[in-house]
Amino acid sequence: MTISGTIDRPYTHDPKKQAPMTSSLREPTGSAAPAVSSSTDADDSRQNRTREMQLIPEAMARVHMADRLREADAERRAVRLVAARRMQRRAERVSMRARRALAMAVMQ
Repeated sequence: MTISGTIDRPYTHDPKKQAPMTSSLREPTGSAAPAVSSSTDADDSRQNRTREMQLIPEAMARVHMADRLREADAERRAVRLVAARRMQRRAERVSMRARRALAMAVMQ
């Protein structure tokens, strides 16, 4: 009777007594993760990191940078909007001053 374990609960914790890992069927050929052969060392064959797992930090950094760029763009737009409103109010005040000055000149 052969008792097989899982990755989470291996039959034995000694890597030399475990069967070597085989490459996944979903893993494309020519990928960054080399195919495991039976001649590799047992410690290397039990490595539990697929190509996707190795690229997770890079993908997280890319998403983080995209979020930061989006936030910076929104901040720039908000600053531009505030400046535009300030200039509009200033232009309206100047316009009212000019109207008053014109009305005073016409009335005299």
